[in-house]
Amino acid sequence: MHMTTHIPLAERLRPQSIKEMVGQGHLISEHGWITRTIASGRPLSILLFGPPGCGKTTLARLYAKAFEAEFITFSAVLHGTVELKKTILESKKNPLFQRHLIIFIDEIHRFNKAQQDALLPFVEDGTITLIGATTENPSFSLNNALLSRMRTLVLNPLTTEDLQTLLSRYETPLPLTEKAKEILLEMAQGDARHLLNMLENLTQAPQDPLIDADKLGDWVQRRPALYDKADEGHYNLISALHKAIRGSDPDAALYWFTRMLEGGETPQFIGRRLVRMASEDIGLADPDALSITLNAWSAYDQLGSPEGELALAQAVLYLALAPKSNASYIAYKKSVELAKRTTQYNPPKTILNAPTNFMKGLGYGKGYKYDHDEEHGFSGQNYFPEELGMRPSFYKPVERGFEREMKKRLHYFTNLRTKKPS
Repeated sequence: MHMTTHIPLAERLRPQSIKEMVGQGHLISEHGWITRTIASGRPLSILLFGPPGCGKTTLARLYAKAFEAEFITFSAVLHGTVELKKTILESKKNPLFQRHLIIFIDEIHRFNKAQQDALLPFVEDGTITLIGATTENPSFSLNNALLSRMRTLVLNPLTTEDLQTLLSRYETPLPLTEKAKEILLEMAQGDARHLLNMLENLTQAPQDPLIDADKLGDWVQRRPALYDKADEGHYNLISALHKAIRGSDPDAALYWFTRMLEGGETPQFIGRRLVRMASEDIGLADPDALSITLNAWSAYDQLGSPEGELALAQAVLYLALAPKSNASYIAYKKSVELAKRTTQYNPPKTILNAPTNFMKGLGYGKGYKYDHDEEHGFSGQNYFPEELGMRPSFYKPVERGFEREMKKRLHYFTNLRTKKPS
């Protein structure tokens, strides 16, 4: 029986020239880096960094085609450097081989340090032009030695207009209402491959009646959120949440909070980081912030999903609108810095207990003043190591929130101290 291979729609509609590519105008326009490099006639090694479905593989193929180069594809998931070296050497020994050799390695970030280093000699002596593709930030996933020999090009997710252009090239009538088409483009979330895969799924749908927005989910699925708890996106989004709270923007804070949840982040991780924010960015400007956040975190542990997320959302909003002060955070860091440099110093003997006669003979506890017996309940004596000399000052409360009260108390005791002998 004759068998036919089913070629996915995304592969059948892959552009055959750079002019047919959709998106990435900053690279392929008249003055784009790819266009200028092709015009130079000399291929250079490049690293294509961008999200799934933005055209990395397509651009790599068309780049090689423009130079009429031999193009060999490897996957860092499926292949190792032994196979790669063998292919390179065999290609160069082939007497029929006259063209330049371009090696494309998809998901190059999957190669470990030793595997990446193995590529260096071939790139350095011009044996190959290397094209790597990665969805992970190359600053963290690739060796500096390899990065220095490649030009990193950042690819962007496709815009709604880009996806509309792709949709217009699909000649088969879509059994969708206009509103459903709009939602289909939204569901792709900048991923051309996912859009084309959804279109392929719709070939099984009836043409009559047309599928409306409410029924679209029965035939296609929304693209999974671009989020990996082990990669850069994890840290980018928690950073965005932290900065939105620090910037007192409750709407943006709530957005990044829900983005993390949509990506599959554990609410426990978010709760832990919210506690950090309450301490670092709000501190004593609003002492309730920490307890509210801890209670929200505890509420999630008690309730689980989905009820528990609402408690965390409440904490997010409270933190965003709370008065801000990093005075506690700065005071702590200054104290740590001094403590690290002065671990050899002991407390002053005056404030040490003297449970034995020997210790009393050394002066432990001599001259200690019991604060409760002093006027104003304050002795003003020295509690720092005597070797420090001038008294350090760490905590500088601000004129916001409850820290206004803390500032008054600090000034009160500072003024008393200056009037009393140390």
